[in-house]
Amino acid sequence: MLNTLASKLTSAAALVALTLGGSAAFGAAVTNAKIAFLMPDEASTRYELHDKPGFIAEVKKLCPTCQVLYQNANGNASRQQQQFDSVISQGAKAIVIDPVDSSAAASLVKQAQARGIKVISYDRPIPGAKADYYVSFNNEGIGKAIAESLVEHLKAMGVPTTGDGGLLVVNGSPTDAAAGLIKKGIHEGLAGSGYKILAEYGTPDWVPAKAQQWVSGQISRFGSKIIGVVAANDGTGGATIAAFKAAGVHPIPPVTGNDATIAGLQLIIAGDQYNTISKPSEIEAGAAAKVAVELLSGQTPKADTMLYDTPSQLFTPDVVTAKNLKAEIVDKMMGGKPIESASVLCVGSYIAGCKKLGITP
Repeated sequence: MLNTLASKLTSAAALVALTLGGSAAFGAAVTNAKIAFLMPDEASTRYELHDKPGFIAEVKKLCPTCQVLYQNANGNASRQQQQFDSVISQGAKAIVIDPVDSSAAASLVKQAQARGIKVISYDRPIPGAKADYYVSFNNEGIGKAIAESLVEHLKAMGVPTTGDGGLLVVNGSPTDAAAGLIKKGIHEGLAGSGYKILAEYGTPDWVPAKAQQWVSGQISRFGSKIIGVVAANDGTGGATIAAFKAAGVHPIPPVTGNDATIAGLQLIIAGDQYNTISKPSEIEAGAAAKVAVELLSGQTPKADTMLYDTPSQLFTPDVVTAKNLKAEIVDKMMGGKPIESASVLCVGSYIAGCKKLGITP
């Protein structure tokens, strides 16, 4: 099952590269347009390091005279509202938004559309309003993949499904609709596994410190009964690992993640985190740029599916463990460079772990 969920990233990347190749076809009809790119937080490094530069680069290819208006709300829904109003006042004709609060963002969509502005929901859906388009990796598939991966690992280790042992589930923000999809996928991945859930938590605003505090409480409550943790992203996964280390637990039960952040990948290299999800943001950003320019040129972007009554394009990500980290992260190229280089990952205390995995800095 995991192979099915995690096998199509290369072809997806090739598809995006192919569809983005004809920049003149889109840019000829759109000139000097302002396109806003509003990201939700700085807690995850992906937005500044990958999404932003990836989006700007593709917009410039498709429409050299277009201007990108970039803002990051740093986890504050009110700030994102102000930034939304600001880009409208600056004359944005299309807005790509990854909402801090998916429910609150519904009014923003309607506000912009009433002015004839195109709105593309990015990464996190906006269930309360029909955006013009939605671009994301398959969040429900992500949740299912990390959970199934953990289940397979536990069974391979011979961890019994009977007895007092069970799992913790550390979900993302309750105000993030994508986190809700990941949560749904996690439950699908655990269903029928035989492993029970001891306790579950929705991490406010995805803040790692809040996840760590909750996990610490569960360690005090359940102790050695915790056989594994399904954490919805690398931030909550890293926080979970920190809680176990602070409690002196060794070995740490297997912990999942998502986003393939440098910190998450290094925890896998060190043997502390079991898995993560590789979803190169350049794929998502490039697709969103293409959709924005198509919409502004009066075209109807092709959709793979409908989600929340919104035309959508969902990409399939890769599950990464220590076994395939080198192949999926260091050796796989994206935009002419590795998804993450060995020179970045293999530093300090992680050098030894890299050598064990055959990764040479």
